[in-house]
Amino acid sequence: MTAVPVPGVAPDDAGPRIVGIVQARMGSSRLPGKVLRPLAGRSVLGRVVRAALDSGVLADLVVATSTDAVDDAVVAECARLGVACHRGPVDDVLGRFVGALAAHPGDAVLRFTADCPLLDPEIITLVASVYRAVPGLDYASTSIARTLPRGLDVEIIRAETLRTLDRLATDHHRVHVTSYAYTYPELFRVLGVTLTPDRSALRLTLDTERDWALVSAVVDHFGDVSVPLATLTDWLHGQPHLRALNADVRQKQLEEC
Repeated sequence: MTAVPVPGVAPDDAGPRIVGIVQARMGSSRLPGKVLRPLAGRSVLGRVVRAALDSGVLADLVVATSTDAVDDAVVAECARLGVACHRGPVDDVLGRFVGALAAHPGDAVLRFTADCPLLDPEIITLVASVYRAVPGLDYASTSIARTLPRGLDVEIIRAETLRTLDRLATDHHRVHVTSYAYTYPELFRVLGVTLTPDRSALRLTLDTERDWALVSAVVDHFGDVSVPLATLTDWLHGQPHLRALNADVRQKQLEEC
């Protein structure tokens, strides 16, 4: 029987089987329910799912949410989007990822968070290509030496390495999923991916109402499309009033869960 290609899903013979896992839940200390807020007729989660699929590198995609009743809404949105959903612990996000990987096996995991609605599929493709080009790599990320705006970062981890982290990681490392790997690079083969020029001063993630004001303005201008990094940042360069909206928002430290 001839396999029928699925849009946004890579064929099985394209190298390591890469599974995308999107962590998403309704609970947020600073912006509750952010993952299902609407942007140009599509939920924030829906935009992340679209970007992940549009990268063309995934053999499978699953949303990892929690067993908390409030996340029934996330499960319903996954059904509407036609994407698989796995439910696991609320605070043990690493355990949730390992459970999602067990249900959707692969050789490597592209990790996404559902608060990055401006994610660029081309960057996802790039990071996956770098991972495939370096045999034996445990982990690669654009955030080790940050040059991208926060909210456009991409990371990939070898499946066996993720399971190793599950055995080793404690405390905040279980919330941040991959942080144990880059905190102890002497134990793992870790690679940082950088893109020039340095655009790290921009904040394009979604964690506060001020972030929402900036993201909403971007989507109002460009519409319901994934915007390439250069196009987006060039436009924002001419919008200083928008860049100022969340310029002083403090990102939580790694130890803050």
